[in-house]
Amino acid sequence: MKVTKEFLIPFSGLKQGKHQFEFDINKTFFDAFDFDEFNDVNVKVNMVLEKQSTMLELHFKHKGTVNVPCDLSNENFDLPIKGKMDIVVKFGEEFNDENDEILILPHGEYQVDVSQYVYEMIVLSVPSKRVHPGIKDGTLDTGIIEKLNELAPKAKQEEEEKNNDTDPRWDELKKLLNG
Repeated sequence: MKVTKEFLIPFSGLKQGKHQFEFDINKTFFDAFDFDEFNDVNVKVNMVLEKQSTMLELHFKHKGTVNVPCDLSNENFDLPIKGKMDIVVKFGEEFNDENDEILILPHGEYQVDVSQYVYEMIVLSVPSKRVHPGIKDGTLDTGIIEKLNELAPKAKQEEEEKNNDTDPRWDELKKLLNG
């Protein structure tokens, strides 16, 4: 990923306290990560950097839509997403980002790259099963849905048939019970 200056946050010149940053994320952002599961992206990310004397706190929130294919019908649709993530930035001997919630930057560092965190936050907020809202409410009219319904297992019908087709020996025993 080629880091753009937009996502490099220089914290050394900032006063202690809260500082607001805003990012508009589109498809080119994900192209830079070679991520091609989204057809289009329109997400707004708000980040609050809280600078303290020994560490930084990064609070991310995002909201928007990603255009993805439906897992059932393969129709493209805009999936609304939102989420948040918090990162604590501490300073140490060497760079370490092994922990999901703590980032350690070397002493003397003056900026932090937040692009990876924005990327992960958005990708992880997309559900693993993506279903077109038209399928849920029945408004999507496509031949694929009709074919899926036609090929769906007929569990209830099969159960009813099994209940009707009983062994005649059991029928005789049932007469004794009901007798």
